[in-house]
Amino acid sequence: MVKAKRRYTLFTARQLLWLVLPIVIEQIFSTSLGFFDSLMVSNIRAAQAVRSNASNAIGNVDYINNLIIQLFSAFATGGAIVTSQALGAGDRPRANKVAKQLLALVVCISLAVGGACLILSKPILALFYGNVDSSTFAYQRTYFYVTAASFPFIGLFNACAALLRAQRKSFSSMASAAISCVLNVGLNALFLFVFNMGVLGAGLATLFCRAIPALFMLGLLARKDNPVRVRIWERFRFDGAMIKSILALAVPSGVESALFQLGKLMTNTFVNAAVYATGAKSLTGLDEAGRVIHINIQANGNTIANQINNFASVVGGGVGTSCLTVIGQAVGAGDPDQVKYYMKRMLVISYAANALCVGTFLALTTFLTGLYGYVAEAKAIGRQCLLFCLTLQSITYPLSFTAPGILKATSDVKYVMYSAVASMFLMRVTLAFLLTTDRIPGMPQLGAMGYWIGMGSDWALRSVLFSARLLSGRWKKASGLIRENGTS
Repeated sequence: MVKAKRRYTLFTARQLLWLVLPIVIEQIFSTSLGFFDSLMVSNIRAAQAVRSNASNAIGNVDYINNLIIQLFSAFATGGAIVTSQALGAGDRPRANKVAKQLLALVVCISLAVGGACLILSKPILALFYGNVDSSTFAYQRTYFYVTAASFPFIGLFNACAALLRAQRKSFSSMASAAISCVLNVGLNALFLFVFNMGVLGAGLATLFCRAIPALFMLGLLARKDNPVRVRIWERFRFDGAMIKSILALAVPSGVESALFQLGKLMTNTFVNAAVYATGAKSLTGLDEAGRVIHINIQANGNTIANQINNFASVVGGGVGTSCLTVIGQAVGAGDPDQVKYYMKRMLVISYAANALCVGTFLALTTFLTGLYGYVAEAKAIGRQCLLFCLTLQSITYPLSFTAPGILKATSDVKYVMYSAVASMFLMRVTLAFLLTTDRIPGMPQLGAMGYWIGMGSDWALRSVLFSARLLSGRWKKASGLIRENGTS
């Protein structure tokens, strides 16, 4: 007798669509902040060299900012996993308690990190970008100092967004991100093209467009009709056991995310460091005072490729974020077969959506690179890098970024951390250094393309490691769906 195929209704196809789509759109809006800052600064009324270096400075600082943002996001992820599993098990009191603890924890951490970055802005920039042109470094310091003041609001936004998504309220975070994007473009236009404030204006626009949506999200989370609600003025005490359960998931995710962004930051510095030693990789121009300065065409091309690729990558990241809710609630319901069913569905969604997204950006590559106010050589480098990375991304990205989201939702965070960090240092950092450095005789100096070859190799190895883990079934022990003796 053929066994009837079970139907799972924890998430219908319609519910999955209305969970995933807003998260993807939200990430598009969020990704656009640094993109519009860099793009609009590259088109201000100034000498070509000034525009080039100012835009490159914003792109460089965004690597550091993204590292910090990933830390906040990782802590929010830990709380979201615990909250989703509690909701899946029908334990609303525990979910509410987790929400309060998470919000307080993330706000405290973001205030401390923001204050440290404000105080140490110069040495932090000197550590990663001390070898750039002096004018670029000055722009970097201005932009970093202003945007560091927005870190507490980023922490608040991420915590609120994670808790709303865990309740399947992803439209709320999407609406907030849309408000942020519109504010950013409008304020950039005002500060850059009306008041001619340059990099300072771009930084202020980013600060305001992060503060306002964060407060808006806090108001949404405090609504009485939420299954998980945070009462802002209620008395609060930290719960050591609850904080420990959040940190058990957040710390490995934070280490993995932070080291991943650190790897991107390091490989970006390789491109910046080598360019000045090799004349073929740079041009010269005049600043506003008529002095000759470098135009870093490899770094400019890499900025173009990175910022456009960030948009092409939002589907994989968005579906991975959705998995925290979908797989987390399936784990909380306690049915291993249901968990595997939704794992397969989320990977199918990721591949289909990623193919559509990457195909669109491949078709628009020439148009998008042409929007930047860089020299033609930098645009050509950006196009070459995009064609390479987008083609590879269509194959590897769902397994390398959606799959770890699935594993995290099952609480298998330590495997994700070890695998991602090993792959990043082995492939991305080491290979990118060897392909971009001018310090080892005989090595090919590929500039920005060397960066992307290292990046693509990292994606490929991550795909192998994470797909092997999913197929092995070992994630069941981390999730609690199978005990050490092998019984369910």
